[in-house]
Amino acid sequence: MMVRETGEASAVSVTADTIADQLGETEELPRRQVRRVVRTLGEDRARALLAEALAIEAAGGELLPDGSRRRTPGGVFFRLVRRAATATERKAIFPPTTAPARPAASPPFTWADYAAIAPTLGKGAGEATTVKITVIGRPKQVRAQGEVVLVPLVSEKLPTIPKGLPTPATGTAYALLIARKQWQKVAAALEDPADRLIAEGYPTLRPGFEGITVLATNVTTTGQQAAKRQAQQASPGPG
Repeated sequence: MMVRETGEASAVSVTADTIADQLGETEELPRRQVRRVVRTLGEDRARALLAEALAIEAAGGELLPDGSRRRTPGGVFFRLVRRAATATERKAIFPPTTAPARPAASPPFTWADYAAIAPTLGKGAGEATTVKITVIGRPKQVRAQGEVVLVPLVSEKLPTIPKGLPTPATGTAYALLIARKQWQKVAAALEDPADRLIAEGYPTLRPGFEGITVLATNVTTTGQQAAKRQAQQASPGPG
């Protein structure tokens, strides 16, 4: 069903559209504000303010307070409206905007939350095509068992944890399982108390050890890496 405007409402709309057109305002928000100007101040006052705005524009326009650019004709008109209107009229023409309510902050994710969810994480899990862990540290004890060298390490110093993630309450223990041939490549270098072991490998959980067991695939030391870089820098490039 079509609702027809009353004569007074129609006149306000026609006058407002005429003023908006003369100001070059095409967007809905300023055109709506012009209608509120006409409805609140009346057609005569609105037309008088339009005439003043157009006169300022014809005389060269008006700069913004910071001098960065000229006001648009609509900007001049609305500045004149704010100056001419009473506080009550300004409130009717330029109603205060209500900022959107911020969503309530989610409660922090805790290890208790993780404990409740963890049993379900294995169901329908995706495929991890590549898994690798790098452990860097200074061994205090080394145990050899056949062709395997075991190096226990404990991580107590936490890195910067992204906001929102729970912080571990204690350090994490690691048991590095290194093939004897690989260990022989780094054993002499680790006699230097300033050197540190770098082990890359596959992390796994094994019964009997309350930590992460790492099956080492590659081992080196910080000193060996530094020496390798220096050698590469010293070697002449292709002539």
